[in-house]
Amino acid sequence: MRQVWAWGVAVLVLGLAATASGQVTPPAQPPMGERTVEEVKKEEEKKDDKPKTFWDENTLFAYIENSFVGNLHGAGRGNRNELRFYDLDADYTFNMAEFSIKKDPSEKYPFGYGLVLTAGKDSQKNHALGIFRSSDDTFAYSNTAPFDLQEAYGSYKIPIGEGLTLKAGKWVTLLGYEVIESPNNLNFSRSFMFSFGIPLTHVGALLSYPVADFLTVTAGTVVGWDVAKDNNSAMSFTGQFAATPIKDLAVNFNWITGPEQNSNDTHNRTALDFVVIYTGIKNVTLGLNYDYAFENKEAALVASGTRNDTRASWWGIAGYGAYDWTEALRTALRVEFFDDLESVRTGAQPVGNRTSLWETTATLQYKIWRGLVGRVEYRHDEANAKVFKLENHGTTPTRGSQDTLSVSLHYLFF
Repeated sequence: MRQVWAWGVAVLVLGLAATASGQVTPPAQPPMGERTVEEVKKEEEKKDDKPKTFWDENTLFAYIENSFVGNLHGAGRGNRNELRFYDLDADYTFNMAEFSIKKDPSEKYPFGYGLVLTAGKDSQKNHALGIFRSSDDTFAYSNTAPFDLQEAYGSYKIPIGEGLTLKAGKWVTLLGYEVIESPNNLNFSRSFMFSFGIPLTHVGALLSYPVADFLTVTAGTVVGWDVAKDNNSAMSFTGQFAATPIKDLAVNFNWITGPEQNSNDTHNRTALDFVVIYTGIKNVTLGLNYDYAFENKEAALVASGTRNDTRASWWGIAGYGAYDWTEALRTALRVEFFDDLESVRTGAQPVGNRTSLWETTATLQYKIWRGLVGRVEYRHDEANAKVFKLENHGTTPTRGSQDTLSVSLHYLFF
């Protein structure tokens, strides 16, 4: 340690002297036992070049998270923050405990797999129909099991061309900028688009192929949106075009289409999802997400009996930005607009009425110690009608806006 300190002082003195004379003389390398700095670097490079073992190809991820959310105007029915998903309750919540192990197929080991197990309040929101949730359960699934099998799949790289990868089982959707795991998002709360615009998980199979260095194409068939036990006899189809046209820029086009209504095989629901991520500016992360979706002869509109046009549609756009002030401190901002043209996704108003939602979310994140991370978040929700703070046993919305302040804490084990 003293040698390293002395070396640092020597470099500083020589640098100042060289600056003063207009010449730069490279100093001799400091001794590091019997090895020079270059020798140590070469040794580290050799270690990196060593082939990975089977265990090296596995990726572990685990965390626990809890939070306290306060509604600045007083929450409504059941102490809820209306039109929220994971931060539904305006109170303390043990959000999630998760363990994940995943392995991608490789040349040496062409098979892969993924297993994600979760527990906690948030797990109840993730249930696919047929796995800890029956057709009688309705949101927010408060009576379902507080744990979930989020993902369970196998994969294999077929030696065709650059490698055709087959993946089958239960896995998280291709759509969306945000993910289920809050620590992997820029913000603690989830957007309206994540909650109402797209599915969470699928059961089915996917094929992926890198058609070029910058483009991978994925396509497959699935049981449906958040469904493990199909509610009809037809499958849905999903896919992705994942491109990196230039360095630090990722552009994904994701889609899913197919019938999702009970006992109906012809009334298709289609969602188109665009995601752009740019990280080319030092310490800055920028993201953009656009969704457009529609459903023919939507069940609630048909049941209303008051409309000739029973096609439902919804769309949304969200912008994300984050700046890392230090290795420990980050600030993030999300601005979003979500338009539920017939209120079939949010259920915020009687079916057929338009519900437009805006939200702005500011998040301060600080890495307290190793894997321990704290977040403070302010969020403002606004709508084109009174849809928040439901009173009179949840029958009367009394506000057109909602403000919340949350404090969350999570610990990453891996």
